[in-house]
Amino acid sequence: PMGSERMEMRKRQMAATQETPGAAQAQHGTGNRGSNACCFCWCCCCSCSCLTVRNQEEERARRASQELQAESIPNCEESPAPTLEEVNAWAQSFDKLMLTPAGRNAFREFLRTEFSEENMLFWMACEELKQESNKSVIEEKARLIYEDYISILSPKEVSLDSRVREVINRNMLEPSQHTFDDAQLQIYTLMHRDSYPRFMNSAIYKDLLRSLSEKSIEA
Repeated sequence: PMGSERMEMRKRQMAATQETPGAAQAQHGTGNRGSNACCFCWCCCCSCSCLTVRNQEEERARRASQELQAESIPNCEESPAPTLEEVNAWAQSFDKLMLTPAGRNAFREFLRTEFSEENMLFWMACEELKQESNKSVIEEKARLIYEDYISILSPKEVSLDSRVREVINRNMLEPSQHTFDDAQLQIYTLMHRDSYPRFMNSAIYKDLLRSLSEKSIEA
């Protein structure tokens, strides 16, 4: 009886051993399927989520760039629409162009297409500085002009030679309305010789002149 009982126990152990790998394999297979399904879903959701986040970040960056650009470009001067006589006068000399707000606005629009609008902005800032009489206001405006247009770290830095820069650095020790006079003259001359001739041949000027001429004929 003892022998037969032992034989019976051995058979049960062998049967259990044979069933275990199959069960383990089945469980492992099920686990893999579950893991794969879960992994697939996670990857899918993750990729969708990543795309959404990336699109949102790109949209925020685009809006921030537009806002920064809008802030960095001051509004044009207020002025009435130019007359045909005024626009014709702009062709006579650069001085006549720069005398009127309408002329400066048109020229500034052209400079913007050439990525040199900072020259006009600097010249206008210097003109504004000359109108100040309060010492603290003069010092603050001079500091801002230096940071915006003279500093080599500024994206709006204007092109000045070393002599003029040395003059400005000396003048900044005690800023006045005339701290940037030499630099303003140099930029004025640069716009006159370099940009003004191209402006006179530009579509901006020619279209404006043609439009006013047509209105004059109709009237």
